[in-house]
Amino acid sequence: MSEKSNARDHIVGTAARLFFSQGYHATGLNQIIKESNTPKGSLYHYFPQGKEELAHECIQAANAHMMQKFEETFAAHETTAEGIRHFIYDTASEAEASGYTGFMPFSFWAAVETSCISQQLRTASQNVFAGWQDIIAKHLMLDGVAEEKARETALLVISLMEGALIISLTNQDKQPLLTAADYLSVVARNAEQKQ
Repeated sequence: MSEKSNARDHIVGTAARLFFSQGYHATGLNQIIKESNTPKGSLYHYFPQGKEELAHECIQAANAHMMQKFEETFAAHETTAEGIRHFIYDTASEAEASGYTGFMPFSFWAAVETSCISQQLRTASQNVFAGWQDIIAKHLMLDGVAEEKARETALLVISLMEGALIISLTNQDKQPLLTAADYLSVVARNAEQKQ
């Protein structure tokens, strides 16, 4: 990897950490420059449109990471129901390990922080949720679930997972996530068995 792409990746990594932990509005470009230890000119070289363009890149990078994590988790388990359960359990462990302060649920960040800022960021956030729904639905369909039921179940998984994450972070307790994981694995298993 070249020095230039390392600098760009470092800026994106630092910005993503700050955006997802303290919010879009609370994160200034000067803080990103300082914490990434890169010259101001580098940020504007890679992101000439500034903070919004950088936020868009962070959304894309976070989504790529999540999609890979979904695929790896589903590949490691016999059924999508078990994959969902383990995915959420892993999320609970990560939340606990971070002291419940290291990240913000994507839904909260997208809905509260970016959707009112620009159509570009709103569309990017919509695409993230659509991608998550697609990947979960795809694996449910591979398990024999009809497409409409798979898409409905996938939307339920995302909604409950993100909601439970907000409650877990607020309470600094992983139990809401674990409860959601157990219930959602039952919902997914039932969808699989009814086919």
